[in-house]
Amino acid sequence: MDLRNAQKDAFSELIKARKSVLVLNGGFICYVDTLLKLRLQEESGELDEGEVVALCSEFLTAGTDTTSTALEWVMANVVKHADVQQKVVEEIGEVVGDREEKEVKEEDLKRLLYLKGVILEGLRCHPPSHLLVPHAVREDVVLSGYMVPRNGSVNFMVAEMGWDGRVWEDPMAFKPERFLGSEFEAFDIVGSKEIRMMPFGAGRRACPAYHLAMHHLEFFVANLVWSFQWKASNGDSVDLSWKQEFSMVMKHPLEAQIYFRF
Repeated sequence: MDLRNAQKDAFSELIKARKSVLVLNGGFICYVDTLLKLRLQEESGELDEGEVVALCSEFLTAGTDTTSTALEWVMANVVKHADVQQKVVEEIGEVVGDREEKEVKEEDLKRLLYLKGVILEGLRCHPPSHLLVPHAVREDVVLSGYMVPRNGSVNFMVAEMGWDGRVWEDPMAFKPERFLGSEFEAFDIVGSKEIRMMPFGAGRRACPAYHLAMHHLEFFVANLVWSFQWKASNGDSVDLSWKQEFSMVMKHPLEAQIYFRF
């Protein structure tokens, strides 16, 4: 609670400062502006300070920590598996070709199918959160022979779903190719049809920004691998053990040697 109050104090000052800029009709529109301008149907008509602080906190914390954690896990596997890194480079080379500007552009991403497989495999093997926010049921429910009592707390073992040998062949191996077959075409990552893994949750409670997260991961990994060759600092050894912080991070942060490709 002390940390929460300190966060609230810090955010409140920034929000007040931004509100004063809005009064002066300051140009650039940012996230907090949309919250301050939002009008609700309830009697209050607008979000109070605590609600704005909570939404900003969620936006900055959930929207950055999990994505940066996922990025490190994906790059750790790219460093560990040189063959995977080479396949990403070859695929990007086919898309970018000989054009003068070497940066992988946003519009290139939809053609980089193996790259997307690398991202999905990283999320399957190393989801940033091994658990989701707990849920509850409104009435007693029998699920697969188990009684879930009314108001009972229910959680989902996200990591174990991705490691389930009944669903995934050789589940502990890093194989981006598993997402390239026709069976996985346009893979349903938020479980609207079936649930094989759920790093972003599933159904209507799924992360609302999962498209943005996937876009960021694909864009950053593509440009990091296309611009640099990545090698482990300690030979071919990359320690993939983890520890729990806000998200599930690498116990020993990734260290790598990088070399310009161009």
